[in-house]
Amino acid sequence: MKPTTADKRRAARIYKKLLELYPDADCALHHRDPWQLVVATILSAQCTDARVNIVTPELFKAFPTPQAFADATPASIEPYVKTCGFFRNKAKNIHGAAIEVVETFQGEVPRTMEQLLTLPGVARKTANVVLGNAFGINVGMVVDTHIGRLAQRLGFTTFKDPVRIERDLMARFPAKNWTMLAHLLIAHGRAVCDARKPRCSTCPLKRSCPQNNVTNAA
Repeated sequence: MKPTTADKRRAARIYKKLLELYPDADCALHHRDPWQLVVATILSAQCTDARVNIVTPELFKAFPTPQAFADATPASIEPYVKTCGFFRNKAKNIHGAAIEVVETFQGEVPRTMEQLLTLPGVARKTANVVLGNAFGINVGMVVDTHIGRLAQRLGFTTFKDPVRIERDLMARFPAKNWTMLAHLLIAHGRAVCDARKPRCSTCPLKRSCPQNNVTNAA
């Protein structure tokens, strides 16, 4: 259902409150350039950001550029990413993505959704992370487990499918805010709106939350 003007105003109020609560919210994956963010985001699938940040310093020391990854083999990458889960597949995807970046994009991470989706291991979520955080380009919304959960609880969507959730969030918030909104929702999900034990009674958003039977309060 297309959001109403009231829906968008409520979304704006919640965004403003989240920005007040988490002014330093940012990408949790440590990186120095777009390529490192591609690698870190591939590793973050079904793995915590904290674990990825432990692994990547040694990984990037061993393979400092896309060319270095391309010149390696998946087997030589595996030991560095073994604790991230599904490490063989991730090593294979990182190696394949490096080859594609080097051979097709002259060593530079592409800046469009369509081109990013040609890289092995890169789906829409990863592409949105890279575009928004590495290039400041907002073409979509990152939807992870935190964002999906909060989008439902806050009444921004009724869907569980990430694509439908992304569409509903994009309809309610201006494009310029999409990258920061993802950071804010993740921060609130970790700090307050926990998956199993949300702290609703002390939540700063409780006056605007459907969980408290409220949808239009400031």
